[in-house]
Amino acid sequence: MKIALAQIEVIPGHPDKNASTMLKSIKEAKSNGASLIIFPEMSIPGYLLGDTWEQESFLRDCESFGRQIISASDGICVMFGNVAIDWKRRNNDGRVRKYNALFTAKDGSLVHPDSMPYPFIIKTLMPNYREFDDTRHFYSLQKLARDLGTTPAQLISPVTVYMDGTMWNIGGLLCEDGWSDDYSIAPFDLLQHTGHLDFFVNISASPYTLGKNNKRNRVFGEEVKKAGIPLIYVNNIGLQNNGKTIYTFDGSSTVYNTSGQPVLMAPAYKSCLKYINLSNVNEMKPLSLPENDDIASIHHALHYGISHFLHDIHMERVVIGISGGIDSAVSAALYADVLSPENLLLVNMPSRFNSSTTKDLSAQLAKNLGCKYTVMPIQESVDMTVEQLERTPITFTKDKSESHLNVSSFTKENIQARDRSSRILAGIAASFGAGFTCNANKAETTVGYSTLYGDQSGFLCALADLWKYQVYALARYLNEHVYKREVIPQGTIDIVPSAELSDKQDVDRGMGDPLKYPYHDYLFKSFVERWHKATPEDILEWYIEGNLESQLGCQGGLVKKYFPTPKDFIEDLERWWNLYSGMAVAKRIQAPPILAVSRRAYGFDHRESQNGPYYTQKYLEIKEKLLRQS
Repeated sequence: MKIALAQIEVIPGHPDKNASTMLKSIKEAKSNGASLIIFPEMSIPGYLLGDTWEQESFLRDCESFGRQIISASDGICVMFGNVAIDWKRRNNDGRVRKYNALFTAKDGSLVHPDSMPYPFIIKTLMPNYREFDDTRHFYSLQKLARDLGTTPAQLISPVTVYMDGTMWNIGGLLCEDGWSDDYSIAPFDLLQHTGHLDFFVNISASPYTLGKNNKRNRVFGEEVKKAGIPLIYVNNIGLQNNGKTIYTFDGSSTVYNTSGQPVLMAPAYKSCLKYINLSNVNEMKPLSLPENDDIASIHHALHYGISHFLHDIHMERVVIGISGGIDSAVSAALYADVLSPENLLLVNMPSRFNSSTTKDLSAQLAKNLGCKYTVMPIQESVDMTVEQLERTPITFTKDKSESHLNVSSFTKENIQARDRSSRILAGIAASFGAGFTCNANKAETTVGYSTLYGDQSGFLCALADLWKYQVYALARYLNEHVYKREVIPQGTIDIVPSAELSDKQDVDRGMGDPLKYPYHDYLFKSFVERWHKATPEDILEWYIEGNLESQLGCQGGLVKKYFPTPKDFIEDLERWWNLYSGMAVAKRIQAPPILAVSRRAYGFDHRESQNGPYYTQKYLEIKEKLLRQS
């Protein structure tokens, strides 16, 4: 039997466009002699739609386009994902009952799964972590089983389809149903107890995450090997978001043989129909799969995400403020690989604190990229702002007394950052018919090392899910593998990271940011990306045990190098924890959308409240003991 894996781009919230793509794929699969075509999860509506799921008119359209796909199944079997609605029942929130469903259509009609109460397979496991919010919108098979006074094991069943003169028993799974390690039931296992199965199908809407495909191949491979039945995994490509966080969907649809080895994989981020003859699966040579956790895969995701995001928001031109530093240089190189040179404008905005070194590096970067470039000094406007603030009287209306503001050196730093973004970049972008970027990395985003309405502004933050060490690795990758020449100047890679907002940040004297990135990258990462997120209590315990660096994953010896005494260490820890839990939260809430690549990106992926920093009792006890001893 010839099977077509339809790895399509799913456009969220546009069932009309998705159905059109699916109909074309069905026609092509028929012409190529396929007996079965498989589409991804939620291939008609898209997946990350927010509360669009509460619009009943939208749901009716999804049903209507689903009927078009069913009608197109004449002469072929079609398995596809769509929302299923039971208009006579309600979810727990009082809204109409919705299921995340896998439909099987053949010769213009739906094929009813053997034991399901509806003519479709219902998703059993509802992910409610990271970016997922399934329980908010969909009714699970677990809940339905309770309503019916039975168990999921009694309802989970294969779909039996007559194709090529044979009855085929297909075990259908929807995405999370194959990732059951942390759930009380395992649909994959339950399906095997229903009787003879010929193969599994897993339809997914699975966003790219660094290293995720490697894990999927391990997990699915082990399950398939144990079952001894082939599995066909079909994922979509495209870009979807939940407002604050933007996700790329890489596809990478895969066929596993009975030993759990991948024998076919669709290319990442490519729409395609891949064909396989089921009888030949075990005769195919197992694939040597590429790593999914290296800088090349990060670059692939960023390039795809930037280009598709620009297309989705109909933005053809981009303005980037460049400083001579690594973050803005990498950002510029990424956008230059997506846009034509005439549509990219780089802007250097020096004040009196910017060195000739960084100004020259900015000019060299623009020359290397061959795009548009301008220099707009800010010192005069900054001085004018400070002078206006200090000389303009403030009247206290109660007694008509007057006072004047005193602009501190710290405030002057913020004025510079806001002048660059709120005045120059915003004005240039509007005049150029463009948007301007935010170039912050993840370490800066973690502790709010940025200025509200200043360098934290922009239409997209493409680097805010990359730690500083990843930004450097990406710079080298862009030079060596993308451009194959030195586009990002080596001087930019070598120079000390610095905001250059005061004399204390003179790069020519090696004076830069207060962040010690070789250590703080990994400390902050433990706050955000560990499955069991670290707190100051954990950090201090690891510090006492002498295994902090191994726990964090950073280079050995850094703690002693940067913090000679326990007092120094504790002061640093509390400084950044207070910011991470305090003002940085307010800044992240107002930050631009972030392009996700890691296992936990800021935005809707990392949900947080403005509650302020908290220190556990045990932390305070350990701290007091350490300080007494020192």
